[in-house]
Amino acid sequence: MQHPPAALPIDVGIGLRRGSLMHEIETELPALNFLEVAPENWLRLGGAVKRRFEVLIAQYPLYTHGLSLSIGGPAPLDFAFIDAIKLFLDRYQPVLYSEHLSFCSDNAHLYDLMPIPFTEAAIDHVVDRIVQVQDRLGQRLVLENVSYYTAPTAELSEIDFITAILARADCDLLLDVNNVYVNSVNHQYDPRAFIDAMPCERVRYLHVAGHLQLEPDLIIDTHGAPVSDPVWDLLAHTYQRLGPVPTLLERDFEIPPLRELLAEVAQIRAIAERAHSGIPATPPTARWA
Repeated sequence: MQHPPAALPIDVGIGLRRGSLMHEIETELPALNFLEVAPENWLRLGGAVKRRFEVLIAQYPLYTHGLSLSIGGPAPLDFAFIDAIKLFLDRYQPVLYSEHLSFCSDNAHLYDLMPIPFTEAAIDHVVDRIVQVQDRLGQRLVLENVSYYTAPTAELSEIDFITAILARADCDLLLDVNNVYVNSVNHQYDPRAFIDAMPCERVRYLHVAGHLQLEPDLIIDTHGAPVSDPVWDLLAHTYQRLGPVPTLLERDFEIPPLRELLAEVAQIRAIAERAHSGIPATPPTARWA
């Protein structure tokens, strides 16, 4: 397996998807520092696909990013599902297990990531569930800030909501830089101030992704396009604030050939190197005034 030069200050990975992308990674063994998978998509695999998966993750460190925990949901936690996740984690020993600070089920699976109300009652509810999951898994959860399009019955800011949960549940943060930018445009706040307010010591890794801008003040978080210039700028600021945090290039739809993803991986490394060298990030264009 190839490796990036040792002097590079950051680990960068991409998501492993079955199909042509998996074949390209197997064939080329690109210079990546890790692969990320949604564990529920690989839990019940057998035969040749399972063998291919195990060969690949012997070549690369593994990060896991779940879709179905529904940590903020109103329905009881699904302990059978959590136990299946634990078996997967115990078998493959990933670097970490991350999930979304959202909910995706009630009496059925909603197939979307729904926002949790920014309220004190919701904090109590979520913290209790995080503690139960962490105890069941025997490890800390890493939770991602999510994009949202409405803030139902909000009593608190998004910053206060997230930081309270991290502190009270003693869990960690997957900081999605694209989601911060998307929310900053849709809800008119300063994305750099949001990044600056996140507790550095709890940020385990970052996501960057593309989105769809429908209107000047409306962005849809699609993960189906290249990373935009404003998100690259915000990523540079994030590195200057947090240091060389491991970073995943997230692409879930309209997945291009591997060479195009690797060009964006190279851009992540270049931004990290500039930040590491103390070169200032590009000043932002204010959208939140």
